[in-house]
Amino acid sequence: MKRPNIVLILIDDMGWKDLGCYGSTFYETPNIDKLAAEGISFTNAYSTCPVCSPARASILTGKYPARIGLTDYIGGSARGKLLSAPYIDHLPLSEKSIAKVLKESGYNTWHVGKWHLGGEEYYPAKHGFDISVGGCHWGSAFKGYFNPWSIPTIDDKDAPEGTYLTDYLTDKAIELIKNRTEKPFFLNVWYYSVHIPIMAKPEKIEYFRKKKEKLGLDKIYPFELGEHFPTERKKDLVIRRRKLQSSANYAAMVHSVDENVGKILKAIEESGESENTIIFFTSDNGGLATAEGSPT
Repeated sequence: MKRPNIVLILIDDMGWKDLGCYGSTFYETPNIDKLAAEGISFTNAYSTCPVCSPARASILTGKYPARIGLTDYIGGSARGKLLSAPYIDHLPLSEKSIAKVLKESGYNTWHVGKWHLGGEEYYPAKHGFDISVGGCHWGSAFKGYFNPWSIPTIDDKDAPEGTYLTDYLTDKAIELIKNRTEKPFFLNVWYYSVHIPIMAKPEKIEYFRKKKEKLGLDKIYPFELGEHFPTERKKDLVIRRRKLQSSANYAAMVHSVDENVGKILKAIEESGESENTIIFFTSDNGGLATAEGSPT
């Protein structure tokens, strides 16, 4: 029996209602909606942690963050009513990742995109991936989504200046699919999107700005003020919750993600592997409805 290829597409900080198939009426995600319609949608599934590094470690190992000892995003700390739990700043090499298991079983294993699971000694290659593109200790594309990105594991000269990072990572994933061998593959696509900074292509922003006006969303204040933050550093600040999806910038960013998911699905179809490929799509944790500018 032919073993199936496995593709895992992980989005960073995408909220559960940020897709058309989960109820969004402002964002547009036709490719992901089609994937959901043709497969199985999970409506009562939860991330193991509300921040990225622990959730990503859980996905790779099948363990809860507390069992690994990685219970906060690497580099994160907050003092509130309770003291923060101590945590390790990497995914230990002693952990058996899904990539290690699949590699031992004869799979090609490829990682494309964000990693954020430790320094160079804990990069994807150390956890069972044959090829890694863009995976490093960074937790976000904090230099921006338009090249030059200055990501340590990407040569900015590998793409024209101004190239959108999500597009670049997709192109690299498609290259791997096109140049595959007879062995089954595990393609682990972990986009940096839709993590801040919220940066999108100008033409897409303009499209959603006009849509916002057409729907009258520009006339509605999208936020509500709540209680004070429960952490010492932000105790004098009030939580601002977004109650309405109306950010043209964020919508444009989501649309680029959907567009690139569509490209990957098309590449799999053109490779003749559609009927022999299992595709997973999820987010590492919830959306930023109350933090970092509350984009969604």
